[in-house]
Amino acid sequence: MKYSVVIDRDLEDLIPGFLQKRQEDINAIVTAADSKDSETIRVIGHTLKGIGGGYGFDRITELGAAIEQAGKQQEPVRARELAQELKQYLEVVEICYE
Repeated sequence: MKYSVVIDRDLEDLIPGFLQKRQEDINAIVTAADSKDSETIRVIGHTLKGIGGGYGFDRITELGAAIEQAGKQQEPVRARELAQELKQYLEVVEICYE
């Protein structure tokens, strides 16, 4: 599946750092899932849920909500699966600046 995101040109300088931070979030989710740290999973998911849409990445918001829920329900395997979905999304998303 291909995703396209239209982002305000004023945010262009911020996007590389934003995306790098999401890679760090993915690694942190996997680490937390390995140690069954549901609270860390929940917090990262909550953060993703809150910030994705602000930059135009609605899919990050959706996945963040699901990751937060996995943390609340103490489902580390599900959190790991969602982290993989986030990773795949970031690999294919096309960013257009206006």
